[in-house]
Amino acid sequence: MATPLRILPLGGCGEIGKNMTAIEYGKNIIIVDAGIMFPENDMLGIDFIIPDWQTLRERKEQIRALIVTHGHEDHTGAVPYLLKELDVPVYTTRLTRGLLEVKLKQHKILDKVDLNTITAGDEINIGPFKLEFFRVAHSIPDCVGLGISTPAGLVVHTGDFKFDHTPVDGQTTDFAKLAEFGGRGVLALLSDSTNADRPGTTPSERVIDDAFDRVFRAAKGRIIVATFASLISRIQQVANAAMRYNRRLAIAGTSMLENTRMARKLGYLNFPDDLLIKLDEANRLPPRNIVIMATGTQGEPSSVLARVSKGQHNQIRINRGDTVIMSSHPIPGNEEMVHRTINRLYQRGAEVLYDPIDTVHVSGHASQEEQKLMLNLVKPQYFMPVHGELRHLHAHARLAREVGVESQNIFVVENGYPIEFNDGEARIGERVPGGYVYIDGSGVGDIGPTVLRERDQLGRDGFVMTIIHRDADTGELLNTPELITRGFVYQKEAEELLIEATNALLQTIDSNQQAGANTLEDKIKKVLGDYFYKETKRRPMILATIREL
Repeated sequence: MATPLRILPLGGCGEIGKNMTAIEYGKNIIIVDAGIMFPENDMLGIDFIIPDWQTLRERKEQIRALIVTHGHEDHTGAVPYLLKELDVPVYTTRLTRGLLEVKLKQHKILDKVDLNTITAGDEINIGPFKLEFFRVAHSIPDCVGLGISTPAGLVVHTGDFKFDHTPVDGQTTDFAKLAEFGGRGVLALLSDSTNADRPGTTPSERVIDDAFDRVFRAAKGRIIVATFASLISRIQQVANAAMRYNRRLAIAGTSMLENTRMARKLGYLNFPDDLLIKLDEANRLPPRNIVIMATGTQGEPSSVLARVSKGQHNQIRINRGDTVIMSSHPIPGNEEMVHRTINRLYQRGAEVLYDPIDTVHVSGHASQEEQKLMLNLVKPQYFMPVHGELRHLHAHARLAREVGVESQNIFVVENGYPIEFNDGEARIGERVPGGYVYIDGSGVGDIGPTVLRERDQLGRDGFVMTIIHRDADTGELLNTPELITRGFVYQKEAEELLIEATNALLQTIDSNQQAGANTLEDKIKKVLGDYFYKETKRRPMILATIREL
């Protein structure tokens, strides 16, 4: 029996973000990307989410390389966490390497990582894999897709792409290479599904230049442009507009500032030194001469724009006449936070521009007609849509059927389900862990569903706490227990409710003097929980501690 080829998605299948795919042949594994995902609304306190790579951790001696297709957070954000566990070489393009170096330096592991620079058109051999890197257009320079030749056949991974004929960096997607793959014969195509529910084609990045020109020409006050910290092309477009209209550029946000410095050093951003000024200097110049770039287009509570919208930023205050440009689309699940930020900016007197109000952002991902073109160029035997929620993956699967891929050769799977290829046949293998690992502050994976449920309960109904001191021998109370509440009721206005709850508590303790501490705690939680729900129709978290003296 031939050695099977396995393609295992660990992120990006069933969600937008934390993209990560492992490709395995025999005892050799390569990893493509390792990104983060923004938390959903019910993930209280979580900073971001990374893939669960437990199955790779168990076979780390078989991992030959990590390939990073481009510099966006949903493909690079988890790389430092992965490389703290796995000692593997990293292969990526020059700009993406620079962005990674910023991250690895922040995590204090830069000098421990083997970084290797590749360019589109390069070919390298890693174990049984021959990797061919080809140029794709996206919303950041230096993006590549992969042709991966294996003993079982050729696998093409598009990375994030669109067919932009006039990209900001002038580097179009390599149609010729894709067609050459198709002529050679492709076993499987893994293709970006983010816009699979959008008909037509995605507009070129160049259309934003006209929109920026209109805004910069009309604005009388400051302009604040919010976008992703790694969106290097957008930074260049804002810099170009600033130079045309005699504005100086200030950058708010450590990550965007570090990325800008790095991209300028590498030559991916081109503007004169005197264009860039510090925020405190910007506050001393006339508003009509200033443009500020900031992070926070996804409504992240700690981001620059979110703090500005709440009046909590120590250097930026919204003034009437300011224009705020939201140069991004909300990631699915972030719409509520984004709209809340926009509303707060309006409340403070800003004029807010966002798509579809004006063409201040276009997607970096292919729409339906481009996805069909990719399928027709590559002509895969098997197709696996990636990088999208389930609705996007299924929409992409429908497109594949429309252009002639047989239904039984299309695999729509969620994270953790491997596709196994053996002797030209493919099947879904046994599932492995492929869920969420939560990052909360400096904690990695120490927060789980139970803690999130507790946070949700605390956020909805608060808590009630009591500490009981009783005699260790007789079980009699040594003093009257007090009920302390937070986020449930205001104690001074709910005095009668708490008095009656205390009476129920005392009766429970009196009738259970011989019960063990754990048993008594459980009975107290039930009695108080039932009482509070009966009286208030709320279920606060009940905390009871028994101290035996």
